[in-house]
Amino acid sequence: MKRHELFTVMRPIFYILAVFLFSQWWLTDLVVAEGADDPRTASTVESDEITVLSVYKSGGWVMHVLLLCSVATIAAIVYCFMRFSAKKMCPEGISDAMVRLMQDRDVSGAYALCNENTNSFTNVLSAALLKVNFDRDRANKESMDQAASEELDYEETAQMQWVNYLNVFATIAPMIGLFGTVLGMMQSFGDLSAGKSEPADLAGGINAAMGTTAGGLFVGIPAMFFYFFFRNRLTGIMSLIQKRTSFALDVLSGEVKISEEGAPKG
Repeated sequence: MKRHELFTVMRPIFYILAVFLFSQWWLTDLVVAEGADDPRTASTVESDEITVLSVYKSGGWVMHVLLLCSVATIAAIVYCFMRFSAKKMCPEGISDAMVRLMQDRDVSGAYALCNENTNSFTNVLSAALLKVNFDRDRANKESMDQAASEELDYEETAQMQWVNYLNVFATIAPMIGLFGTVLGMMQSFGDLSAGKSEPADLAGGINAAMGTTAGGLFVGIPAMFFYFFFRNRLTGIMSLIQKRTSFALDVLSGEVKISEEGAPKG
């Protein structure tokens, strides 16, 4: 694996680790600050510090479900970081080579190049090349544009499935946390109805309720952020693919002439 590819794989893990460490520091610092203001509890702060592990334990079985959601969210984020890049989905070198083949009207060579280098750009262009007909006006460009548009929509829909998984986790994780909150409050009210009115008797259910709420937000907030991040990135890449495909087809149809220096003629 090349160095830049390894960095691409490790980068989302670094982001997630940074969020984890920040949340651990923030929660612990919050409790220490509250305990320092109260002399009666200052001596017991060290034993009552809130950590990610303590929050996880307090939430009960609901936290196990949230853990599965967090693992799936991390997997989707890592995949999207590895998959969604212009270098992989629309390589500039392949695009330049395709334009030269279009200029020479070498459709067979262009189609072979698409099959040898499978990516979103070549998938869209190969669908258009199947409609080439030099006996018709502008090499049947209207049909080529339509085929390219249909394949582009298919490619975007297929790639968006992974991005939509992040939206799913961003939606259901807080809902699962809310479900745990309801269960925790029901436990506390059940203890209250049984005559257990001391604060220590109700603390367990309330602690579980707040723990699951925090867990749901801990998963949902990053998932929502990366959903919008990758959706915008994918939209930009698809626009680039459409632009390069349209230019290649314009060269093939003769609407755009390429000079010897490689620049379009006016």
